[in-house]
Amino acid sequence: METVHRGTVDGSGKLQLADSDTFRRVVAQLAGARVELTIRRAKAKRSLRQNAYYWGVVVALLAEHLGYQQDEMHEALKFKFLRLHEDEVDGLPRVRSSASLSTAEFNTYVENVVTWAGADLGLNIPDPNQVEAA
Repeated sequence: METVHRGTVDGSGKLQLADSDTFRRVVAQLAGARVELTIRRAKAKRSLRQNAYYWGVVVALLAEHLGYQQDEMHEALKFKFLRLHEDEVDGLPRVRSSASLSTAEFNTYVENVVTWAGADLGLNIPDPNQVEAA
């Protein structure tokens, strides 16, 4: 069982959970179990608009241009741009999930894809402000 609980740390360093009742119920269900608690700074996730531009414009145009299905194109782009070279195990590369990227990381990823498409494929992908993503 894995759950994510969100909150903030106040000026005195005290954790304020957004839903402390749910947190307590989850902890109670784990009575007697060994657990692991990870606390990290929350990252902003990509917006619906970013996602619509990526899938509706970037992935769609590249898939059409290269003859891929959209899901295949997305996987190929992740492999090309989100592969973790230093994490290869037994010759198998690890690839980051695009859903795990912060807003800034996702912007950089999309910019890299768009630049590559123009430079290597001669495919002009319009900027987000030039199109209305589906």
